[in-house]
Amino acid sequence: MSDGTGGADLRRFGVAVGHATDAAGATGCTVVRGAAHPLRGACAVFGRATGTRELALLEPGHLVDRVDAVLVTGGSAYGLAAADGVMRWMEENGRGFPAGGGVVPIVPAAVLFDLQPLGRFDARPTPQMGYDACDGATARGVAEGSVGAGTGLTVGKVLGPGACMKGGLGIAVVDASEAAACAIAAVNAFGDVCDAEGRVLAGARHEGGCAGTERVLATRGLAGAFGGAHNTTVAVIVVDGVLDKLALQGVARAAGAALHRRVRPAGSLVDGDVIFALSPLTGAPADPVRAEMLAVAALEQAIERAVRTAVGREGVPGLAG
Repeated sequence: MSDGTGGADLRRFGVAVGHATDAAGATGCTVVRGAAHPLRGACAVFGRATGTRELALLEPGHLVDRVDAVLVTGGSAYGLAAADGVMRWMEENGRGFPAGGGVVPIVPAAVLFDLQPLGRFDARPTPQMGYDACDGATARGVAEGSVGAGTGLTVGKVLGPGACMKGGLGIAVVDASEAAACAIAAVNAFGDVCDAEGRVLAGARHEGGCAGTERVLATRGLAGAFGGAHNTTVAVIVVDGVLDKLALQGVARAAGAALHRRVRPAGSLVDGDVIFALSPLTGAPADPVRAEMLAVAALEQAIERAVRTAVGREGVPGLAG
């Protein structure tokens, strides 16, 4: 099993990843699409402040058994408009669910609230940005950090906007030779992001250093915290073997262990956490238990990379400078 590294090669997974970034507005979107073919998809919802599109068709038993792309977007609910651009790109390329004289692209989406404290409240990903992210998607050397959906993200918000740190987007691949999983994680968490030993990497700050979001909550609660419903971690897991929807849903649920290990707290009343899981439609079957294990490992690393590669701005420090 290898550690996740930057510039991952995603070709074995049959996916391509693309970003569109509004640097001035501190927002953006990221598309994970089939490189040449549709995928099978499922999801698990952990947070209770979500903004989503087309999640119902990811449930086991739903008629549609394909996903053309997954959109992770800033802009809160406004950012869902970027999915229209992804659909336009798909239609122009003849990709989607066959219907009558054309196709209907299947594009589930989840949003991140990045309308404050960075950038401008009125800056939101547009349909053209969704189109551009889809058009520019690649399977090699995908950028991480403060780019795409990671552009305007922050973490550790319990003490207010002046005491948080920069979040971002991270990518990791865990390769066990015969099987592999990759994770793409956009981290805009209310809580702190921790390393494998539980030490806080990025989170709420005070004069003496790390404040510790869980410690603050234990002593004073949520009252007065910034970003009461402005937080989310959205992740996309991809495995390299075929799984049915029920098994993929299990992968997404299992990956929640990574979320709770690396983001503290996670899946809360004030987070909109969603994990998508994707696999190819055809090919060799995957071992579902091994896929779950690899998904957890990959997502842990992707969450850590999301803050390690994030560049600070507007007084909000980032670990990458």
